[in-house]
Amino acid sequence: MTRRIPRRARLWHLPRLARILWAAEPRQRTRDRATDLTALARLIRRGAVLHIPGPIPAVTGPRGFIALEGSRIHALYIHPRARRQGLASRLMAAAQAHAASLDLYTAQDNAPARAFYAAHGFHATAFTNGEGNDDGLPDMRLVWKRNAA
Repeated sequence: MTRRIPRRARLWHLPRLARILWAAEPRQRTRDRATDLTALARLIRRGAVLHIPGPIPAVTGPRGFIALEGSRIHALYIHPRARRQGLASRLMAAAQAHAASLDLYTAQDNAPARAFYAAHGFHATAFTNGEGNDDGLPDMRLVWKRNAA
């Protein structure tokens, strides 16, 4: 398999990136798809989305993406058929290579995400009851700092 490097997403990637997002969020959706498309398109226009290109069997287009503005990671998703290939780690490495610190929110009950972020040096700094987030579920803020002890 060819090792692909992350590339900037373009608007024509939007339908494929949205499918990755929706495939990765099987729980009850609180946002409508138009809201997701609008938000993702804005991030793409601002140059805030990197994707891993390349085909997967039965899937064409991007295999995963990260949306990053400044130090905030808004999203990191991998197509379900492309998981366990190191793609999320490659996207995270690209984000960490150009930042002194990064932060994000994830659901408190998302054990796989929590383990992934811990393995990449993130630690919890705050816990919320879900007020103010899209899903209304308890979440947590995770922070990574370069050269943190």
